[in-house]
Amino acid sequence: MKRMTRRGFVSRGLQAGGGLAALGSAAVGASRVSKMRFGFTSYQWGKGWDVPTTIANCTKAKAFGVELRTQENYAAGVEITLSEAQRREVRKRFEDSPVKLVGLACSVRYDWIDPAKLKEAIESTRAHLKLSHDVGGWGLRVFVNDWHKEVPHEKTIEQVTRALNTVGKIGSEYGQTIRLENHGSAGDLVTVRKIMDGVTRKNVRIKLNGHPADAGDFARRFSLVKDILDDTLHFHELGRGDFPYQLQSDLLIDAGWNGWWLLEASSKVPDNLQATIEQHRLWDAMVAKSLNR
Repeated sequence: MKRMTRRGFVSRGLQAGGGLAALGSAAVGASRVSKMRFGFTSYQWGKGWDVPTTIANCTKAKAFGVELRTQENYAAGVEITLSEAQRREVRKRFEDSPVKLVGLACSVRYDWIDPAKLKEAIESTRAHLKLSHDVGGWGLRVFVNDWHKEVPHEKTIEQVTRALNTVGKIGSEYGQTIRLENHGSAGDLVTVRKIMDGVTRKNVRIKLNGHPADAGDFARRFSLVKDILDDTLHFHELGRGDFPYQLQSDLLIDAGWNGWWLLEASSKVPDNLQATIEQHRLWDAMVAKSLNR
């Protein structure tokens, strides 16, 4: 496989889905604009959709960026066991559609106490980075994830930082972004900022996830990480009132962020597609409110 040069990686990142977030560039006030886009991640609402169905349903919902969940045996079947031919087929299906495959979401985490488990996590990351590359994505979601009572917080932070530098180097070889989701008990934005302070790989970015720990102090915590945001984020069902998504929308627009809001939904609904369409309507209203402040 032909590996990408650093110049090639940066060029592709800027072209595919807007690349890394262009922060601090948007005008505010009457001239506010939004470059944000609505997308979908195949969490619970998409777990039963194969690739053609995912593309068809996301097209209907006008969710033109999709992240596929892997390691979960979902109907899409995008797993590291796919053959080269199968990977090319997935890539072509997306390239022939209006829907971009923005990347994959795996459940790899770097908080393991057991060194063998940590080594296994890094090797799993390597395999999933290659898979994302092969199917046409440009990033991989990973986790921090938790504190452990027998391990000092500083040691966990240092361990995760080292792991991210390692997988960041691997990711650059495949033209991939490492998307560190602020998830788990060690995944609040204050801790994530400390982790990222030691990360030297520029392709390691922060994926916002509507973490409850950040909700009450979100504006300040957002300011800690706004310079290292990924071009994707996860959001959960709008209208639940458990996270200040309106404030997040305001802040992202003011920062000039041009990425994808990927709907990660798990509530029980009669029709997952219609519920996704309704979430898009709510998202449009939220963004309009941000623009009309």
